[in-house]
Amino acid sequence: MVSHVKKLICVLLAFVTALPLMLTAPAPAEVSAASDVTINLSAQKQVIRGFGGINHPAWAGDLTAAQRETAFGNGNNQLGFSVLRIYVDENKNNWYREVPTAKRAIEQGAIVFASPWNPPSDMTETFNHNGDTKAKRLRYDKYAAYAQHLNDFVSYMKNNGVNLYAISVQNEPDYAHTWTWWTPQEMLRFMKENAGSINCKVIAPESFSYLKNMSDPILNDSQALANMDILGAHTYGTKFSDFAYPLFKQKGAGKELWMTEVYYPNSDNNSADRWPEALDVSYHIHNAMVEGDFQSYVWWYIRRQYGPMKEDGTISKRGYNMAHFSKFVRPGYVRVDATKNPNTNIYTSAYKGDNKVVIVAINRGTSAVNQRFALQNGTASRVSSWATDGSRNMAAGSSINVSGGAFTAQLPAQSVTTFVGELGGKTISDTTYGAETATTLTNSVVEATYSGDSDTKYANFNASSDAAVQWNSIYCAVTGTKNVKFRYALETGTRNLDVYVNGTKVISNAAFAATGSWSTWGEKTIQVPMNSGNNTLKVVTTGTEGPNIESINVSAQ
Repeated sequence: MVSHVKKLICVLLAFVTALPLMLTAPAPAEVSAASDVTINLSAQKQVIRGFGGINHPAWAGDLTAAQRETAFGNGNNQLGFSVLRIYVDENKNNWYREVPTAKRAIEQGAIVFASPWNPPSDMTETFNHNGDTKAKRLRYDKYAAYAQHLNDFVSYMKNNGVNLYAISVQNEPDYAHTWTWWTPQEMLRFMKENAGSINCKVIAPESFSYLKNMSDPILNDSQALANMDILGAHTYGTKFSDFAYPLFKQKGAGKELWMTEVYYPNSDNNSADRWPEALDVSYHIHNAMVEGDFQSYVWWYIRRQYGPMKEDGTISKRGYNMAHFSKFVRPGYVRVDATKNPNTNIYTSAYKGDNKVVIVAINRGTSAVNQRFALQNGTASRVSSWATDGSRNMAAGSSINVSGGAFTAQLPAQSVTTFVGELGGKTISDTTYGAETATTLTNSVVEATYSGDSDTKYANFNASSDAAVQWNSIYCAVTGTKNVKFRYALETGTRNLDVYVNGTKVISNAAFAATGSWSTWGEKTIQVPMNSGNNTLKVVTTGTEGPNIESINVSAQ
């Protein structure tokens, strides 16, 4: 988070750039689009980790219990957020503040990551930064100690029931007027020499405006790149034309790309419901997904006068614009190719997961548009829709029939509409492997006690440390990232498993949340790399227990 003045300048520049689009002359009351939106369900893009925001008790107060439900629940009048960002206080005595909301977010299925603004004061020194003699940086002899500080936070949170998904090295190291500066060379040194000792996924560099000079050196250094799991960026004032990152596509195989903080278009007091300004939130997310290929989108404060949740705990217009993505595009879904700008003022993106297709369509124009959508390499019989415009919030529409793989729907003036369709047949050949299907068991057993059906068996880790289940013959048609969906049961708490593919650990501490009882089956989807041909996948307990696993389902593409 940077100063309002600086970010306001950046945002105004972005606003001026976009102004010609916003001043398009009014069209007739309703028009038919000249071009179709074509959705190719077989043309997969990035895997989506989720959407969310930061909870910052030290600066804005903690979310209340009710507000946590609104943020991370996915029922009516809830945002469906699946990512929570928290604050790494430089003072360890304040870490307890982060626990309650983080625990509840994880219980609701969200992932949690953390960002520091400052190292502990005894690790910093002042220096002259462009004439500012009180500027602060991490002492060069304290890099290892700082890595341990981050490890201590990871351990503290884990000991208090919060398994972090990732931790950042530094919030906005290149705009640190009131916190700690890092040069690109200092960030590179830490990533090469110290980041590898951090016991969690590492995010870097979280540039305030997605400045590539902060991340290029990491991508161009094999050791630094090996120690970076997620390239994190803020997009304050970043032009949409600068969202693309060719070097990341060239060098970042196996790494994730996250947008970890923004508010857009401004932070005016009480601007959260201003319309059609709030429509620019979904437009910004569209560009982050389609032009930037980001896998997550994280707002600044979850609860704020300009945020997705207002100070009274109700969802704002900005929040409903986010919810058109966060409620329907769930973690593990994959963006698929779709006509991104079929007509003037119309912007679309599409996603698939859980045998559904999700299409988010934005009409920034002042006239309603009848838009045709055509599905390729997949079918659906009908789609449901939800729309937000100047007078409605997430209003459910009538079911729309799909004929010949296509449907036509009205996009109201200045609106965002999400369409969800159940795919009539799987667009790829997924395969399900049971717990007893060509598996190797280590300190675990296959049983049917809680299945409700003696023919349905599951693996029980038998309360053993380093217990494991390995599937030995997982066939994939092509090399690439696969969705692996676990069907599992867990009565209470959260249990973690390490995941190995072909003998290499690819995920540490994958968290399986409670399903409510041993006879209630839930699902969790992860993404792992696999080769063409036969593969092995092994899950290993990281404590003394794991969930009961009935089967895994692996995508072929």
